[in-house]
Formats: sequence, C-alpha cells, structure tokens
Amino acid sequence: MIDLSVNIAGLIFKNPVTTASGTFGYGDEFRDFIDLGQLGGVFVKAVTGKNRDGNAYPRMSETPSGMLNSVGLQNRGVDYFCREIYPKIKDFNTNVIVNVSGSTLEEYVEVAGRINELAKIPAIELNISCPNVKLGGMAFGTVPSMAADVTSAVRKVYKKVLMVKLSPNVTSIAEIAKAVVDGGADVITLINTLLGMAIDAEQRRPVLSTITGGLSGPAIKPVALRMVWQVHKAVPVPIIGLGGIMNATDAIEFFLAGATAIQVGTANFIDPQVSVKIVAGIEEYLVRHHLDSVNSLIGALRTD
Repeated sequence: MIDLSVNIAGLIFKNPVTTASGTFGYGDEFRDFIDLGQLGGVFVKAVTGKNRDGNAYPRMSETPSGMLNSVGLQNRGVDYFCREIYPKIKDFNTNVIVNVSGSTLEEYVEVAGRINELAKIPAIELNISCPNVKLGGMAFGTVPSMAADVTSAVRKVYKKVLMVKLSPNVTSIAEIAKAVVDGGADVITLINTLLGMAIDAEQRRPVLSTITGGLSGPAIKPVALRMVWQVHKAVPVPIIGLGGIMNATDAIEFFLAGATAIQVGTANFIDPQVSVKIVAGIEEYLVRHHLDSVNSLIGALRTD
C-alpha cells in the first residue's frame, strides 16, 4: 500500500494535492469534471470584508509559459460567503480552506474571525500580498514587521490552522517567512504570483487595465522551487508549495525542495482534471521508486 497522506500542522490531508485559490472558484464549479474527494484539499477563492467588483477589463493575458492576471480579488464579501457559499461547500469530502484577504489589518481580523465560526472550515490561508491602504498601498507581505503584525492580529481571533501565503516580490523570502512564523503562522504557502506586465506593441499600450499583474504558470516554477527550498531551511513549519505545477513531476520537485503539499493553479485553466491526474502520477512515481510514503520525499533533495 502506498501512503499518500500528509500531516500539516495536525490537519490530515488524504494526499498532498490541493488547488490554488483563485483558480478553482469555490470548488463547486469543478464537480462536473472531477470527484473533489480525490483531492487532499480545496483552497477556495479569496474572501474580503465587503463586496469587491475587481479590476476593470482586460484583466487576464496569456504570456509565454504562463499568464498574467489582475482580477483584483473579486468576491461578494464575507457575509455573502457565510450565508450563500459555505452551505454549498461545507460537506465536500476533503479539506476546504478559505483564502482570507483585506486592505487593512482590521479587515483581515474581521474576516478571519467570521470564518473561525464555521465548523467545517479547518484552516484559513492568509493572503498578505494585498496593499495596506492606510500605508500608501504597501503590501503587508513585503515588510517583515508588517507581515508579523497582520499574522499576529489574526492569530488572536483565529483558533484553527493558520496558513500564511507569501509574496515572492521581496528581497529575502526567508526573512518574511521567519516573521510570520514568529507571528503565529502554523503553515507557509508559497509562492503567490510574480509582478509582471504585458505590452501591445501595435497599440503601444499595456494589455492589462492595471498595467501590471500577477505572473503565474510554468515560467515562475524555478523561482518558486528556489523559495520553497530557502524557506524549508529557514523555518520549522510545513510548507505548501505552488508556482507552475503542471504535472506530477513538477509536484515531486516541490516535495524534494521541502514542500509537504502542493497547490495546482494555472494548470486548472488548461485541464480541469489535472489535479487528480497529478495524484495518480505521484503514486506511480512512488511505486516506480519503491517508496511506500510520499513523506519520504519531503526535503529529500540531494545537494552533496
């Protein structure tokens, strides 16, 4: 028997394959394509304090080996989520984890406190890549002290597993990771998208309405692997890795770098069944290498 289960801060995942927030809706949208119970977890799209219409169109653009997006955390707010969405997703046969976002520390605390009350949500993923409107738009996740402050504030109201999703748009990812662990993070998720842009040469204009956007897909995988490896060496908490994972081989590379689990993001737009295919591919790899548990791969990169 091959053991695909992983323990992430006391939360058991039947396998290490999950879906990245913002690429999988609320999970319900994919039930016509896959059995969600075959996944270790589903990270649902971001929830904020109030309704957000998102950014103006165009807000997505295909790039070589990836895509840019500037959707802008479009959602209908935490009240709507608790009232309309939670009843539809609470009985999925997998871990359902909510991505929590905000523009102020107070908004993060408000949303986290509301989600804490939902019995069948065992964890949240704190997205600290959002700009703090009180500090001129500087992202919480780019300054260690700010990252620690928002994590600590949420930790006071959120009593379950607290995951913090880090931005790669920093000088030292290890310093940010240490700051959020000091603030009370149980798990680190990385990486979020890299800042990029696309230009229409004929029109001499930016492709996205916001000029810049978040780059995801295979183009960012080398950066993501490097950051997972650095953070694995820097902090003692589990890591959920993502960034350009398109198949089982990509996932295994992240385990070797130090990730305990992975998220599949951009690949969902190409193949809605890719996540369950990756589960099968990981099991095949373990059989082929005569390994009985996926845990034997975590941080097993040979560097000597």
